[in-house]
Amino acid sequence: MWQASNNDPRPANRRQLYNWVLATGNRFVYNTGMKTTLAAVAQKLAARLVGDGGVEVENVASIGSAGSGDLVFAEDDAALAKALDCGATAVIAGEFATGKTPKPLLIVPHPKLAFARVARLLCPPQSFEPGIHSSAVVEDSARLGRHVAIEPGVVIGEKAVIGDRTRIGAGSVIGPEVRMGSECNIAPHVTIYAGVRLGNRVFVHSGAVLGSDGFGYVRDPATGRYEKFPQIGGLEIGDDVEIGANTTVDRGALDLTVIGRGTKLDNLVHVGHNVRIGEDVVIAAQTGFSGSITVENGAVIGGQVGIGDHARIEQGVILGSQCGVLPKKTVRGPGVVFWGTPARPLRQYLKELAVLARLGRKGST
Repeated sequence: MWQASNNDPRPANRRQLYNWVLATGNRFVYNTGMKTTLAAVAQKLAARLVGDGGVEVENVASIGSAGSGDLVFAEDDAALAKALDCGATAVIAGEFATGKTPKPLLIVPHPKLAFARVARLLCPPQSFEPGIHSSAVVEDSARLGRHVAIEPGVVIGEKAVIGDRTRIGAGSVIGPEVRMGSECNIAPHVTIYAGVRLGNRVFVHSGAVLGSDGFGYVRDPATGRYEKFPQIGGLEIGDDVEIGANTTVDRGALDLTVIGRGTKLDNLVHVGHNVRIGEDVVIAAQTGFSGSITVENGAVIGGQVGIGDHARIEQGVILGSQCGVLPKKTVRGPGVVFWGTPARPLRQYLKELAVLARLGRKGST
């Protein structure tokens, strides 16, 4: 266990140590300490203010770690009681928070959503100084926009286009003829293959690989050997997409792989060739997409989901964790939760489990 020493600047108190780790580590990722009044926050959120709007807040925190100057949120009465008893300066809550309280409140329809928006205000992502590091290799034919930040060890290929106010993190490789919009954030050690297209405000986390060859082979029945099918298509990523660490997205075989506007991919997701994912889709970690899958707008896909080739996930479908969708199947039903392998509606899945449990009990008697 770590012990404080006389020369160590870290605090000895466990709570102070926790807050110190958050403050010192996160300052390289997010700006903190952006003080503002609660009245100003209420105006930004169009929230109803209860209490003193002149108090200052400068950070967001969990209820368990909050201290003076922090803002927390509560989504129900039980959480509200804990929030009012913690060290936070103010609380974001719903209409259920009525009457006099010991802390100022911001009343909004959706407390967690409002909290996320406040976090962007109080803890915006770290800004990056524009400029090209001396160790970066940028081809003469590449076009860089205004106020771009090119960090150490970056390689930018021929005829690549980098939009205004975009950051390319240390050690990243941007292939020839990549086109990237404005205000993108490419974290360290990302590889973007030749010809990939990215929209504006795309955030790609470390270790991601975009535009690699898909897994496509044709077997020669005479020899039993596999020959590579052409992987000469493209990859297009829309505006406001976020791609998690160590995620891989293949280019199309003959056509395009497409990730639609506003879609969010977690860490360790694999997207095969010719997959078309719509807008505002969320995909949790360790999910795998075979080739030529279509996912329509607003779908929610849990962790460790596996989807077979040429399947179709229709608009608004929710696939629970570890679902399996068989090749060429269509899953439909906005807002319907599917579970199990093969994926079926959760209610049906639970009925089947109950039947199996009863059969198991009969078999043991």
